[in-house]
Amino acid sequence: MAACGQPPPAPARATPAGGVIASNIVRADYAGSKACSECHHEIYDKWAASPMRNMTRDASTATIRAPFDGATLHVGSETATMEMVDGKRTMRVVDATGTHRFRITKVVGGRYREDFIGKEDGGDGLEHVLPATYVFATKSWRYKGYSVMVKERPRMSWKGVWSRECIPCHNTLPYVTMLYDELYGPGLPGYQGKLSDRVLPPSRTWPAHALDETGLEKELASEIGFLGGAQPDETGLRAFLPAAANAMRRYLDGTHLVELGVGCEACHNGAREHSIDSSIVPSFEPRSPLVGITPPKGHAGTRSQWINRICAKCHTVLFTQYEWTWEGAGRRDQHPGGSSTNSGEGRDFQLGGCSTQLACTGCHDPHVEDPPAKLAAMGTPAGNKLCTGCHKQMATAKAIELHTHHAEGSAGTACIACHMAKKNMGLDYGLVRYHRIGSPTETRRVTADRPLECALCHADYSVEKIVSTMEDWWGKQYDRTTLRALYGDDLGVNAIRATLARGKPHEQAAAIGVLGEARDKTAVAALVPMLSHDYPLVRYYAQRALQRITGDPVAIDVGAPASDVARAADAWLRAAAARP
Repeated sequence: MAACGQPPPAPARATPAGGVIASNIVRADYAGSKACSECHHEIYDKWAASPMRNMTRDASTATIRAPFDGATLHVGSETATMEMVDGKRTMRVVDATGTHRFRITKVVGGRYREDFIGKEDGGDGLEHVLPATYVFATKSWRYKGYSVMVKERPRMSWKGVWSRECIPCHNTLPYVTMLYDELYGPGLPGYQGKLSDRVLPPSRTWPAHALDETGLEKELASEIGFLGGAQPDETGLRAFLPAAANAMRRYLDGTHLVELGVGCEACHNGAREHSIDSSIVPSFEPRSPLVGITPPKGHAGTRSQWINRICAKCHTVLFTQYEWTWEGAGRRDQHPGGSSTNSGEGRDFQLGGCSTQLACTGCHDPHVEDPPAKLAAMGTPAGNKLCTGCHKQMATAKAIELHTHHAEGSAGTACIACHMAKKNMGLDYGLVRYHRIGSPTETRRVTADRPLECALCHADYSVEKIVSTMEDWWGKQYDRTTLRALYGDDLGVNAIRATLARGKPHEQAAAIGVLGEARDKTAVAALVPMLSHDYPLVRYYAQRALQRITGDPVAIDVGAPASDVARAADAWLRAAAARP
């Protein structure tokens, strides 16, 4: 359905019958998901119930799992209370400015957690991002700000406006609106729709450029007018692109979306021409006589690459202000490494060696919720068929055994287990796979990151045992001075425990997750201090790990101030030690 409930405008240009769609990036190119349902009803029906489709939902009609039963969340001296008032879900926030009651208007997410959007009674009329998140894994509320790697906050924040935050990734907008920064270059005013390759190295960057500047100016003028913004005083793209970005930043709201939530065309691009004439096939490649996107040198622009770039429109996050990335790099470095948290996997996958031939959809079906058993099976030898279609030299069990130095059929012969290590921070306080496909023997993974990736499975091994084994088996050589800088002077130390003691916060989270999965009871005393970590998100990983190890609920509010958490954690540890 088009924005504001009006019929979509006529296509911007005609396409001859048959062939590939000619234009799929401007607002006139979009038909809405309902247009897909008649011909693709089986896929449509499955997708309608999927997490992708339901990324953003109208609270008045949505199924919501979070209980609004009077639970209260504390951050510093401020509180958020989730309750029902006159049959409506509300969130009551008490902060330094007084009491604010918000009526829930939208819910975001639904696979691992639910976030909430609301309007304040007697407030500014805007839809605000509310400060409480409900996490399904723990059946508890958490401060939304602690969904990412930020340090402890002294107060709650609810000033963020939904339409000015990350609305494009959770809903459907014309593709061209995400290209303004690419077309303009440095210096464009900030806006919601940035789809920038700035976090990719030049060899992986796909630059966008204007093919018809006059035609693009007219399209931008139309978009600015649709949003209700001011047209620029001057002509030329250098005037229209900032005006379009400013209009989007100031005026974009739910009425200007192509669709609430992730629609079919958020991934398949505008397909109105296809909906009119099915012989005109849609394209994952953005196509337009106005704008071109060029694959980097040496890349042909395979179907897999275009699919992967569609996924990476949103799954490209180097979260918040957190300083570090994998490969011993920093988020602001010229060449940042991979993201350590969920939602960066689309970008990370493009950094690896398989993204020219393997699409994200080779493992994930965006039309349904991936069954956990299916994903788990991919990390076993049974999942090797995903890789051996291209790596035919590894198609036999014997070849895999010789390559991995692990017994035929054992967990160590699973391609994904080693080449997509399970070390990233997932949304339910468990570890998920790092999508930058590579080898655990890569020098920068060994000498720049903790823990050694082999230790994720061999949690009882020392640094020296792992490193010397890799050197022996694969003919590698690693600098011991560099390793001592990471793990300490004694490389006989356990790699996971040394990471817990000396690692960066995301590395500590990986170690915490490993110890929790191993249910290592000897790790309890070392994990307890992590409950009051500087980064609250890490605290939740520690709490989940301790719950797995001990079977105790570890009923501590780890979102409370660190000093309070530390006292509660010390009391919990003493009580646990006193139990028979």
